[in-house]
Amino acid sequence: MTSHPAFPPPPGARAYPLRTSRGEFAVVDSSPSPEAGVEERGIVLMLPGFTGSKEDFRLLHEPLAQRGYRVVAVDGRGQHESDGPLEDESAYAQRELARDVLAQAQALGGPVHLVGHSLGGQIARAAVLIDHSPFVSFTLVSSGPAEISVSQQQRVKLLRDALAVMSMAEVWEAIQAMGPPEEIGGPARGLGDQDQLRRRWLGHSPAQLMATGRQLCTEPDRVAELATIPLPFHVLSGAHDDTWPVAILDDMALRLDAHRTVITGAEHSPNADQPLPTAHALADFWDGLGRM
Repeated sequence: MTSHPAFPPPPGARAYPLRTSRGEFAVVDSSPSPEAGVEERGIVLMLPGFTGSKEDFRLLHEPLAQRGYRVVAVDGRGQHESDGPLEDESAYAQRELARDVLAQAQALGGPVHLVGHSLGGQIARAAVLIDHSPFVSFTLVSSGPAEISVSQQQRVKLLRDALAVMSMAEVWEAIQAMGPPEEIGGPARGLGDQDQLRRRWLGHSPAQLMATGRQLCTEPDRVAELATIPLPFHVLSGAHDDTWPVAILDDMALRLDAHRTVITGAEHSPNADQPLPTAHALADFWDGLGRM
């Protein structure tokens, strides 16, 4: 983990390594302010998507803290500031990443509201299917029932092919030359300037990107399994999504009997595109469940 983070934490938050039974994970952690008279209503664990990081949620920290929620956004194994093998893809098998999530929840010391964006949603789903007891609710943000769309599979294949023959720095330069990638959240896309995003990209493990890219292209539909889990579900997305079309997300919500939110003016990353409506939708859902 770097001691010189590319992204300063948002106001009122702190960045540190969360110690768990499966190693340390870089997190950004923000809590409600007792001085402002805000009582803590619950703990939230947020998992980022493919090529993303905990910073993808940084615009949610302040509004969620104001609503009484402690937010802990995490870099998964091999993502950005969390260590992981550079060449051993077996370390990034979905079940291994899911067990990391269970360890993170345990380290936070209480039942948590689980939120997963895109790839993070599918890893979170795998964790819930192993053991749902650490969680009080599960929100899938722009994360669909199975593999990503054909167009996005083609983008991921291009990235994986490049990583097989080029260094991370060379891939970054090649992508810059081609123009910013769309939707799947390639290394040039995200909250921050180009230097910050380049440093984030270089922090990722190539093996993590290779393994999780493959997962996105081959993930089976496990919605029926998930629907048997006794948790409140929430499916949140933008009004347009090229990675999993909105109609597919609508159908998944029906199959899960889930609360459904569509954020106007947002695409694949409503947490970045429309952070305030996204934060309010999340907090409204949790508030509706009652206190933990």
